[in-house]
Amino acid sequence: MSGLLALLDDVASISKVAAASIDDVAGQAAKAGAKAAGAVIDDAAVTPKYVQGFDASRELPIVWKIARGSFFNKLIVLLPVALLLSIFAPWLIAPLLMLGGGYLCYEGAEKVAHALGWGGDTHDSEKHTNPKGDGAALEETRVAGAIKTDFILSAEIMTIALSTIPADDPIWMKALILAVVGIGITVAVYGFVAVIVKADDVGVHLASRNDGFLASLGRGIVKFMPGFMKALTIVGTAAMIWVGGQIILHGLSEMGFSAPYDWIHHMSEAAAAAVPQAPGLVAWATTAFFDGIFGLALGLILIPVVKYVINPVLNATIVPLIGAVRGMFGSTDKA
Repeated sequence: MSGLLALLDDVASISKVAAASIDDVAGQAAKAGAKAAGAVIDDAAVTPKYVQGFDASRELPIVWKIARGSFFNKLIVLLPVALLLSIFAPWLIAPLLMLGGGYLCYEGAEKVAHALGWGGDTHDSEKHTNPKGDGAALEETRVAGAIKTDFILSAEIMTIALSTIPADDPIWMKALILAVVGIGITVAVYGFVAVIVKADDVGVHLASRNDGFLASLGRGIVKFMPGFMKALTIVGTAAMIWVGGQIILHGLSEMGFSAPYDWIHHMSEAAAAAVPQAPGLVAWATTAFFDGIFGLALGLILIPVVKYVINPVLNATIVPLIGAVRGMFGSTDKA
């Protein structure tokens, strides 16, 4: 009897450890996902453009193709690379995170510049979302462009996630957290995208009904969606610039160049003291504002660098390599 009780006690102890581990994974995954907000929002804002112009029956299959490519990017390519970095080159995580922050600043600044009429897209997003062609060939071209863009955003998301995981966590814990982040964010983003791309169809269907309330609801959805998409794009752009600037400033501070980071911290404290009714909110808003100003300035500087230096190098080296790796595992773009 005592042996059975001891066995049950051991099982209970193991269950507690397992439960604590699951809670830890969930907590760290949620934290990582929150820190990657800028890239996540931008991904959700950009993806619906890739299904524009197609028959309604092809919208969800196209979203599924892109989602499959995103799973491949995160789980098959980026997760193993992240684990290898954490084992053999952890010192590279901070520079890579700053590189990703620089990309977010550039991407956000490029959108601002394009909106103000300061030149066309320098990263070929317009060519990807509105390429030439028709039918199946056009669909495959758009899907390939979406997956290429997703790879860059996924790399930033996974790097941010890796940076939030304690260095002394076991490798299986890191792998599990990264997998949860990758799967969770992909499901959330492309589930949200699927809802967005079908919202107009639902609205039109409801508007065609004779019922007064449902018809009014349908017309309201149809009128609401264009403004919602525009607002989502603006919020996504602002989030990218703010998060990118924050990542760069924090990285510079960690590397010993802390003057900008300290100045912004001082300004946030002064602003919070001036508004004692809501010091936390004011401090956060002040920090985000100056992080965003820094991110926008850096992004505008990076636009010509990306256009004339980085993009040609990537198109000649990294892009063919990614295509070769995907080919080894079979196409992820076929329906």
